[in-house]
Amino acid sequence: METTACNESKDTSTTFYLVGLPSLPSSFYLPVFFIFLFLYLLILVGNALILVAVVAKPSLHKPMYFFLLNLSAMDILFTTTTVPKMLSLLLLGDRFLSFPACFLQMYLFHSFPCSEAFILVVMAYDRYVAICRPLHYPVHMTPHNNTALAASAWLTALLLPIPAVVQTSHMAFDNITHVYHCFCDHLAVVQASCSDTTPQTFMGFCIAMTVSFLPLLLVLLSYARILASVLRISSQEGRSKAFSTCTSHLLVVGTYYSSIAIAYVAYRADLLLDFHILGNVVYAILTPVLNPLIYTLKNKDVKAAITKMACPWDLGPSGKP
Repeated sequence: METTACNESKDTSTTFYLVGLPSLPSSFYLPVFFIFLFLYLLILVGNALILVAVVAKPSLHKPMYFFLLNLSAMDILFTTTTVPKMLSLLLLGDRFLSFPACFLQMYLFHSFPCSEAFILVVMAYDRYVAICRPLHYPVHMTPHNNTALAASAWLTALLLPIPAVVQTSHMAFDNITHVYHCFCDHLAVVQASCSDTTPQTFMGFCIAMTVSFLPLLLVLLSYARILASVLRISSQEGRSKAFSTCTSHLLVVGTYYSSIAIAYVAYRADLLLDFHILGNVVYAILTPVLNPLIYTLKNKDVKAAITKMACPWDLGPSGKP
């Protein structure tokens, strides 16, 4: 690519062309479209059910479920940032994004996962206080404190990607810039520029490592304290009950960081470009799909609330509603 063909400063007349999956034959577009559409609807319905259940059921008006509500909202917003455009690309061949739309998508795509990582930390802290300091739980996990913790997670994550996104927007691009991805991922847009990509690649890597490993370290520290406290419980029944309150959260944490690992390995491995792109797509879809399934199947309170909403005519043991 000739650098002389590039804009030398930020120019909102630049249009980005999403290449998608370069090796995917056009005959596979429709089947892949239906797969992504099914997964997207599953994400919307599953997380919406959790949102409605937590809001509508007084039995779920607890700190743990308040943070779960935030998690479900993030999953809906995160996937809505990218999946509708991917569906439009596959079904209609709509590959173009304007300069503002591309950078807005890039910003949101990197903000919401950061928010999710910090909400997972807050949820780990909630479990730590509940198990390790149960007498202090009503004092520490008040509605005011819960709102402040959730707001901090949202605000921190919304601020973190701004430097990388703003600096990338000042890079030089062709008037029609080909982005080898299904959406405007930061690294894909940086690599599409005809400026020196080294500073932006390094900054993006540093931010990604910060928002991945710092929350993971905090979660691990919380669970180290929880494990030490649980092992001091004398009865097997007491230990099992304590661990059961953490199962859903641990599965969600495992899913979240597994998706990050898949994206990282796909990027670093010597594979076709399509596999690099698919790794990021898995990262964008896997956790939002599995989160509602995990909490519906593994958490009896959420499961009971959703079942009650879905089958309000269900009769109890006495034969009465």
